[in-house]
Amino acid sequence: MARPKSKIKKILFAVEIIVLLLFIGGLYVYGQLNSKLDKINQPVLDDSKIKVNQEVQDSIDSQESTLTGYTTYALFGIDHRDKNTALGGENSDTIIIASVNNDTKDVKLVSVYRDTLLNLGNDTYSKANAAYAYGEAEQAITMLNTNLDLNISEYATVNFNALTTIIDDLGGLDMDMSYAEIVHMNNYCVETSEETGKDYTPIELPDRPDDIEAVQYHYHLNGVQATSYCRIRYTASLDMGRTERQRRVIQMIVSKAKSAGLGKIFKIMDDVFPMVTTSMTKDEILQLLPTLIGYSVDDTTGFPSSFKFSNVKGSIIVPTTLESNVIELHKFLYGDETYTPSATVLANSEKILEIVGGESSLDDKQATVEENTANDTVIFEKNGSGWSDTSNNYDSDDSGSADSSDGSSGGGNTDYDPDNSGGSSSGDDGSGGDTTGGDTSGDDGSGGDTTGGDTSGGDDGSGGDTTGGDTSGGDDGSGDYVDEGSGDDGGASSEAAAEADPSAA
Repeated sequence: MARPKSKIKKILFAVEIIVLLLFIGGLYVYGQLNSKLDKINQPVLDDSKIKVNQEVQDSIDSQESTLTGYTTYALFGIDHRDKNTALGGENSDTIIIASVNNDTKDVKLVSVYRDTLLNLGNDTYSKANAAYAYGEAEQAITMLNTNLDLNISEYATVNFNALTTIIDDLGGLDMDMSYAEIVHMNNYCVETSEETGKDYTPIELPDRPDDIEAVQYHYHLNGVQATSYCRIRYTASLDMGRTERQRRVIQMIVSKAKSAGLGKIFKIMDDVFPMVTTSMTKDEILQLLPTLIGYSVDDTTGFPSSFKFSNVKGSIIVPTTLESNVIELHKFLYGDETYTPSATVLANSEKILEIVGGESSLDDKQATVEENTANDTVIFEKNGSGWSDTSNNYDSDDSGSADSSDGSSGGGNTDYDPDNSGGSSSGDDGSGGDTTGGDTSGDDGSGGDTTGGDTSGGDDGSGGDTTGGDTSGGDDGSGDYVDEGSGDDGGASSEAAAEADPSAA
């Protein structure tokens, strides 16, 4: 039996109304996004200053490179208090490489440890975080491209006020923490609150457990607290633990944002976009946004995955070797099992080991140096007669912020040994074994990402090769527990830790 024409017309009319409403709604959303994107700082990136290794460029041009199936971004976190007096700019104390698979939309994150000795891309060797101070985004991207055989041309830079705001707008984050993390987070909150103008309530410390590094407490953190949690680098896992915390928080933000309503997303854009600086154009961002819902951030790790420590000029992390670490990086980011590093990477790898006196001179654990006795700016430059150590020509960049992971720089840092064990300030491990898996937090291996390879070696300091879930701290928490003093990168005074645990006084 044929359906009456009047009923068909009514159905068609209803469909047309729905389509029209969707179209109008789409235009509204597009208009809102378009206007909010105007709030982002979009300086013109000087492409002529960004270098790519010739072998990498040749393989991309010939369509033979695995990089062509991915889009890779550089994400920088700037601490406005961390002024590098040697170079005249701000250090990028957070450096994250984000690789997006163009087909599957999967995202992988790699944190570059801030104290890693690398070629800044201009034949100057220093800590990786100094590249941004040396020549802003162009220099920092060049540093990543030339040391790691990458082809990054897009970046975004934020300060930690942006992170605090995003977390507050999303209603906070539920976080599993250790006793050590609670103590340090409370200390960092003092300065984070002052810097951002946002409030927080200190977490009341639980009874002190036998293992202060064990992740066994659960709290709901606001923006100040979660940002302070991201800044901790004086637990047993050092800077490796700090970067892992940052990646964990990013994953939680992405997950929570996916379920947030459009109104909340618009509020985040209004609040945060003015704090973002990026090379991406408005059209590029608009084209990217519709697919963001399908992205998943599953795999994260740290770079270098195999490393040791040197105190050649302030405490630094040394890739062992840069060549082997770049091979592992390309395997992780791009699934390239047979990657061959470029001649530039090989040369940088050799030079790094030459600067530190060879691999045999490196330490499995991070050394403790006396306060203000070592220039924390590691600078080796190439002049007409060869390479020279020019660090004595510069002021230390650690005034007001600790640029070495042993907590020795700046004023007011105090060794805090809750267990009275007299262990080393690097905790129980710090070796930097050659790893390919198991990004975990805490000393019992609980919590944290179970993928990627962000570890600081085994718990015996041997630096052995591993392929599984190695933890990034020792398993008994007996190492020295360094409190963030007033001269480091964001803690309160050491008295705060002493109040938390009288044995620290």
